[in-house]
Amino acid sequence: MNYQNITIAGSGVLGSQIAFQTAYKGFKVFVYDINDEALEHAKDRITSLEPYYKEDLGATEDDFRTAYERISFSSDLSTAVSEADLVIEAIPEVVQIKMEFYTELGKVAPERTIFATNSSTLLPSQFAEATGRPSKFLALHFANEIWKNNTAEVMKHPGTDNSVFEEVLEFAKAIGMVPLPLHKEQPGYILNSLLVPLLDAAQMLLLQEVADTETIDKTWMIATGAPLGPFAILDVVGINTAYNISLSKANATGKPEFEKLANLLKTKYIDQGKTGRETGEGFYKYPNPNFAKPDFLK
Repeated sequence: MNYQNITIAGSGVLGSQIAFQTAYKGFKVFVYDINDEALEHAKDRITSLEPYYKEDLGATEDDFRTAYERISFSSDLSTAVSEADLVIEAIPEVVQIKMEFYTELGKVAPERTIFATNSSTLLPSQFAEATGRPSKFLALHFANEIWKNNTAEVMKHPGTDNSVFEEVLEFAKAIGMVPLPLHKEQPGYILNSLLVPLLDAAQMLLLQEVADTETIDKTWMIATGAPLGPFAILDVVGINTAYNISLSKANATGKPEFEKLANLLKTKYIDQGKTGRETGEGFYKYPNPNFAKPDFLK
């Protein structure tokens, strides 16, 4: 593995984290998004990480500034990938958007460039042909708050060159992750194969009005000792992501409950500007959510 220049395509919650963590570990990083407004939001997201790096990793102000200076930003895809050894895609969880992106990326990226998707639920084989370089394409999946929840699931598809698979495992370790090799495609990898059914079950309990969000979270936290309940986790993931996943499931399965869930998330939360922890409100209000209060579990 001799990667030096890394491009992160998509500067949302996780894309921004991947970009900064990669720069923090010494790589030159280019952040790409569709327009300058999105990139300004990315800069704000990245700078907001400073207190977490100081608290969780003992980073100094100089450490943070030095890492930030390794990051460049562009809304021109050709510019952003012109020197890329690796492109990590972290754009919305919508098949058509990803398909169009990879078709364009394959045209403008250098021939040597490796492509990796951070998709949470979609398989790399769905997009392999669109990339124009299926042997140099695979999945690289991170958990939220990657600087401390430092898993990196590396998943090949049947056409991935094994040397590329090994290189990306090495890269994951180089940016401070624990590399976790998946030798066979699995929707949701390991983490989301375990987590998504929990989040789906919690959302269905809410949709069916079995209980409210706090009661559902409280039950899970007390019974399992988990630090967060499913709705607190969804606030970290982002309600926009939960909405896109629900809509994809509705389209893929035709099941009306996923369409109803998507509608609930959109009308009650997203349309009200409540998209999760990043915006200060989702299922909970931040920075002092109820689940963090001492009496929540009583």
